[in-house]
Amino acid sequence: MARLEACLIDAYDTILDCDFTPLRHGVPALAGIPVETWDDEYRRVHTMLNDGRLSKAEAFGQILARCGIPDADGLVAEMVLRDRELLRANARLFDDVLPFLLGLRDRGVKIAIVSNCTENTRPLLADLGVAALADAVVLSCEVGAAKPAPEIFRFALDRLGVTADAAVFIDDQPGYCAGSVAVGIRAVQIVRGELDGLSPMADTPVVRSLPEVEAMFSR
Repeated sequence: MARLEACLIDAYDTILDCDFTPLRHGVPALAGIPVETWDDEYRRVHTMLNDGRLSKAEAFGQILARCGIPDADGLVAEMVLRDRELLRANARLFDDVLPFLLGLRDRGVKIAIVSNCTENTRPLLADLGVAALADAVVLSCEVGAAKPAPEIFRFALDRLGVTADAAVFIDDQPGYCAGSVAVGIRAVQIVRGELDGLSPMADTPVVRSLPEVEAMFSR
C-alpha cells in the first residue's frame, strides 16, 4: 500500500457545521415567497447550481419568474447577497478541523477540500481560514462535476499532483466515499452525529472525529 501523501476532505458536515434553515427562510422572505414554494423551486435548480450550470443570480431569477415576481430594484442581487450573508452567519468549523489541517501541513501532507456546493462556499471557506490551509479548493460548481462523479476526484488529484493510491478521502456521505473508492482513493466516512439512515459502505472505516484519521498518516 502506497504511503499517504494527500488528504481530500469534504466541506459540509465534515469540516463545516451549517444550519441552512435561516437561508431557507430569509432569502425567499425578501421576495415574499412562501418557504414551501421556495423549497420546491430550489430543488428544481439545485443540481444545476451544484454543477455550475446556473449561478445563484440566474437560479434566483428563474425562481422569481416562475413565481410571477419581477426582479425590481435589484431584488435578485439583494437575494444573492443575503444568501451569502446568512450562510456565513450560520456556518462554523467543527472544533477538530484546524488542529487536523495544521497537523497534516506539519507532516507535509497535501490537502484538497472537495465539496458539492454553490458559489457562496469559496468565500465562506476563505472567511473561516481553511482555504488558506488547503493546497486546492475543488468545488463542484466550478469544476462542472459533483461527487460521486469520478471527474471531481481526478481533478483534485491532478491539482495536488498525487496518484489515487497515495490519497485518502474523508466524507460524511457513504455514496461519495464509494465514488472515491471507484477511482482508487481509499475512503473514510465521518459521522458527526446520527447516521440518519446512511449505512456505512462495506470495508470503509467509520470515524466520529478527525483525530481518528491522523493515525493513517503516521504509518
